[in-house]
Amino acid sequence: MSRESMIACALLAACCAALPLHAADESDIRLAPGAGLVETQSSCAICHSLDYIVMNSPFLDAAGWQKVVTKMITVMGAPITPDNAAIIARYLATNYGRDPAPSATTPP
Repeated sequence: MSRESMIACALLAACCAALPLHAADESDIRLAPGAGLVETQSSCAICHSLDYIVMNSPFLDAAGWQKVVTKMITVMGAPITPDNAAIIARYLATNYGRDPAPSATTPP
């Protein structure tokens, strides 16, 4: 292998190794405060970025969020208890539903 090829491979490996570190950074994502925040953060962040919640909020009402939580459990295998599922669905509908409560849209 030529010297140039070895350098290119090393740079590619370094870039690939850094991708997961960047993708896993959730430090800039702040969900709305409220009952169910802890359960939502800890359960949802196991599988995906929390920005999915914010991105989907314009499209989902309470029934939509309930369907999403149910799908995450039954289809995707999310390890969420029935009690926590109800807490999470209520939190999402209250704070990120298509018609969220006025206090949920006010920044802290």
